[in-house]
Amino acid sequence: MSETRRLVIRLDHVGVSYWLKQSLFKRRKFWALRDVSFDLYEGDSLGVIGKNGVGKSTLLRLLAGVMAPDCGVLENRGVSTSLLSLNLGFLPYLSGRENAILGGMFQGMTRAEIEAKMDDIVRFAELNEFIDQPVSSYSSGMQARLGFSVAFQVQPDVVLIDEVIGVGDADFQQKSVAVMKERIRAKDTTIVFVSHSAALIKELCNRAVWIEDHIVQLEGDAETVLAAYNNFLKTGKKCVEAPSGAG
Repeated sequence: MSETRRLVIRLDHVGVSYWLKQSLFKRRKFWALRDVSFDLYEGDSLGVIGKNGVGKSTLLRLLAGVMAPDCGVLENRGVSTSLLSLNLGFLPYLSGRENAILGGMFQGMTRAEIEAKMDDIVRFAELNEFIDQPVSSYSSGMQARLGFSVAFQVQPDVVLIDEVIGVGDADFQQKSVAVMKERIRAKDTTIVFVSHSAALIKELCNRAVWIEDHIVQLEGDAETVLAAYNNFLKTGKKCVEAPSGAG
């Protein structure tokens, strides 16, 4: 089925590394991601699963263009991306309204266009009287609601979601999942969704990637990947062993 849809992003043996200081005169290379290859197609809903610290957030930053790979090729076929992460994106000294305007303008909208959508953004985010307060005064849940609302009102080609759905309360989680399902059915937005919840990935995603030891263990249809991941949690059995010196 993928062959009939437009390719939006391609990763070909992509890797990201850092130098870790071990002593005053000694460093070692640490691979946050290594040898990652897959294609992302228009309308895909791709779940990314794995334990903490294995490279899931690094993958989203690569797809968003926030960072560049140290090796391999990452090809963006002219699509806009929006990264929803509690660790990126907001200027804390600006208000929620000002951050929403900046976020929309970064995605190519004019100030007038984003202001025309502001009532919908505020209503969906349930911020009301807080929208003109500095984001530094927001809870993590309020920031997550604002980021999600802006991203889905701006309507980028690819939405990259880093665990933010799990931060909000139950009502907002249900509302967010409903919006994602609507976009998935319409096939007008490509979604990459990092989560520890296998149930949410199974519910929302047609494809999945399992990352362990900073490498892709398995990529394919969501049901197959999640079954392999759940088996790993029970037995410790991996699909691919980490290369020597992977960190």
